[in-house]
Amino acid sequence: MNEEVETLISRTKKFALRIIKLYSSLPKTVPAQVIGKQLLRSGTSVGANYREAYRSRSKQEFTSTLGICLKELEETSYWLDLLVESGITPKEKLEQLIDECNQLISIFVTIIKKRKIS
Repeated sequence: MNEEVETLISRTKKFALRIIKLYSSLPKTVPAQVIGKQLLRSGTSVGANYREAYRSRSKQEFTSTLGICLKELEETSYWLDLLVESGITPKEKLEQLIDECNQLISIFVTIIKKRKIS
């Protein structure tokens, strides 16, 4: 396993752990819990899907699974935006998590583009 892969495995796992911590801190209101559960599902699935992609049997399967990672990150970004825009969570509390989500989106977009070119 190369350093880039190890770094992305680590980052996506840390991202998932931060999502879990955020979910645990959300208010127990119905809207917060509904959004939180969606966020929990999408945010924690990125790392699992990336590990699956790394073990894929072909370049096509790898690229396809990375596409799933990207979709989950985009969904996570949506739920984070809803938490902020609904007033459930202050933006300041989520800024670093939103930034990491955007960075991971950029990384996955770059990897997918490189795979489609080669």
